[in-house]
Amino acid sequence: MIPYELKWTMKSGSDAFSRKLGTYLPLDADELGILQRLANPRTIFSAGREIAQEGQNDHAAYILHDGWACSYKRLHDGGRQVINIQIPGDFLGLRSLLLRSSDQNLVALTPVEVSQVYPERLLEMFSTAPRLAMAWLWAASRDEAMIVEHLVSLGRRDALARTAHFFLELGARMKLIERGTADGYACPLSQSMLADALGITAIHLNRVLRQLRESGLLVFRDSTVTFLDRKRLAEIADFDLSYLDHGTAAKD
Repeated sequence: MIPYELKWTMKSGSDAFSRKLGTYLPLDADELGILQRLANPRTIFSAGREIAQEGQNDHAAYILHDGWACSYKRLHDGGRQVINIQIPGDFLGLRSLLLRSSDQNLVALTPVEVSQVYPERLLEMFSTAPRLAMAWLWAASRDEAMIVEHLVSLGRRDALARTAHFFLELGARMKLIERGTADGYACPLSQSMLADALGITAIHLNRVLRQLRESGLLVFRDSTVTFLDRKRLAEIADFDLSYLDHGTAAKD
């Protein structure tokens, strides 16, 4: 088991976060250096650990460099609604950074590597590197666009279309950071977590996954998503990549 809150420093190279920001605009050596300093030191959380809790006063935002995490709200009856699944290159808790307390729970789904970001560090970066500030705001705006699309899925798409849309969106996000291909990607989500993200029961999810498999559209097995017919899947889900603002990065 990876120890809780083991700190280390990245010595060189870029990661998924730099690659994602580089989608918005090419980053020069100075800007990459600023991002590298912002990404240090790193902290490792083991799978299942809470990174932040709803109502927590002393909270920061995080950059997720490796591993998978999720943000969720806990309900009074003990249930939960997953707000978003975070993959390498994503923000954790950025939306509530300037609030007095965190408005969501953040949990590591796998061992994760993160770096903490406090408002002071952001202000320093924004003042010294305005192009990076624009790229940062682009990434935050893109995250908000995904939340809007998730709301549409929960309110208007049936379970089959909702599930198809979820897997297609994850596939586009993974391909952008070079951790997936047009054919599929590794996906460590449990069916319980996936059901909570989709707002359906685990039993209903099993039926949907079987329908997708038997229809020759998609297979989710052994923590791997395999696209069998992405074109038909996109038609069923009414999936339009434009809200992710990837340009041509994930269309192939």
